[in-house]
Amino acid sequence: MKITVFNGSPKAQNSNCNVIASALLEGASQKGAEIENVYLIEKNINHCRGCFTCWFKTPGKCVFNDDMIDLLEKYKKSDIICFATPVYSWDMTACLKNFVDRLIPLRSPMLTQIDGEFDMKVNIKMPDAIVISNCGFPGENNFKTIKQVFKACNPIFEIYRNSGRLLQSNDPKIKPVVDEYLSYVTKAGCELATMGNVSNGIRKKLEMDLVSSGEYIKMMGL
Repeated sequence: MKITVFNGSPKAQNSNCNVIASALLEGASQKGAEIENVYLIEKNINHCRGCFTCWFKTPGKCVFNDDMIDLLEKYKKSDIICFATPVYSWDMTACLKNFVDRLIPLRSPMLTQIDGEFDMKVNIKMPDAIVISNCGFPGENNFKTIKQVFKACNPIFEIYRNSGRLLQSNDPKIKPVVDEYLSYVTKAGCELATMGNVSNGIRKKLEMDLVSSGEYIKMMGL
């Protein structure tokens, strides 16, 4: 079992998304999974220019000789991949979107139709996808857009963490709650590595509030 996180936060290892991703990968590692945490902001990834050379002239190969060559291999060799991103203007970061756009060589310009819906043919056995998203505001409404966007990859598991600025808090009242929450994230990683999915019990635990919305607004001066 190989699990790879593609972290789209500009803050990389210092991001709140990474707090969650690291806990998940720690759990998977405990159960013997091969893990990798990729910080996309540190990679040289050109913007897709829509030339479709990777479809019609050199199938599966992009015109750019950049870090996506290696990243595509990591993607293809993973059993589970994770898209990790904070919410930026209701959506994923530009950094992650750029990476997703450059996954196009994995597909071909041949239509498939399932239940009346059209898509492009996939050239490989795609890894299962999971999603980690963090938002600095309270409330689940902040994830409405990003949930719709990620529906396209049929994620087997999703973590949407509101009030995420508390994840690195050293407040003695908050830290035990965050530690409890992250322990459930770690258990989710254990289950992913052993079962390939996450139990309903753990999924429910991950919906816990860190503090009430009112408390958070007051603490953050929002």
